[in-house]
Amino acid sequence: MLKPFLLVVNPNAGRGEYKIGFSDAILELSRAGYAPTVYFTKGPGDATEFVASCGSSYDTVACIGGDGTLSEVLSGLMKLEKRPKLGYIPMGTTNDVATTLDIPKNNSLAAVRKMLAGEAHPYDVGGFGDNEYFSYIAAFGAFTEISYTTPQDQKKVLGHLAYVLQGALALPRITSVNARVEYDSGIFEGSLIYGSMSNSTSVAGIIKLKEDMVRLGDGFSELVLVKEPKSPEAFADLVSSVLSRAYDDEHLLIIQTKTAHFEFEKPVAWTRDGEAGGEHKDITLRNHKAPIEFLF
Repeated sequence: MLKPFLLVVNPNAGRGEYKIGFSDAILELSRAGYAPTVYFTKGPGDATEFVASCGSSYDTVACIGGDGTLSEVLSGLMKLEKRPKLGYIPMGTTNDVATTLDIPKNNSLAAVRKMLAGEAHPYDVGGFGDNEYFSYIAAFGAFTEISYTTPQDQKKVLGHLAYVLQGALALPRITSVNARVEYDSGIFEGSLIYGSMSNSTSVAGIIKLKEDMVRLGDGFSELVLVKEPKSPEAFADLVSSVLSRAYDDEHLLIIQTKTAHFEFEKPVAWTRDGEAGGEHKDITLRNHKAPIEFLF
């Protein structure tokens, strides 16, 4: 009997390159014993609603799109009691999750073949507040707004270079916030220019955490806090530490934790998986241990 397979497609992700090799990818799924159903999203949030409404009827739910599309599909799966396996065919601009999982980017056929040849791995899911989720990162502070303020036409034409250009423009606007962060093993109080909780070795396509630091299904997330440097020289040393993956700068804290509770003096803008996550003055992030089986 053919196994039911739902493929959620974001036609606007990346540069619309899903069309290249798309029919071959569908044929590959059919030959592997699946009966693919294809659903094209109509706007933000649509993937979550559709998967939540009918995802439990399928053996596997996969998506074609960027990190944001994957995040929506995963959020839909988290609303189900019976969760199918998850697959990913990355077609976005940065594709941090694809980098972490070593999934071929912007190539439908290659990604499907990787999925079919792979295994189902336990995958942690981030909880954002009471009833929202993220697939790999929730963050605030320096550069986090770039992923959703970069104009879509620039993303399509320039790709990752668009993020670099927007980052250069953002440098003079870096500000700090006073925060209290309570995590499993302690409390931080002080001035931060960046904070995140993640389950990924790649963040914004620039910051790379060491592979032995990240375990995708261990029930722990990586809490990253960057304290405010007091001089341009200190900031340069911090950047050098991050880019070299030494992570030994005094302004940088990387902690493994199951939960992190953030309190600020005033509401702070967050991103979830590269999309706007709203402003929050008090919010708890948590790791949901391995509720998803991810095919890769």
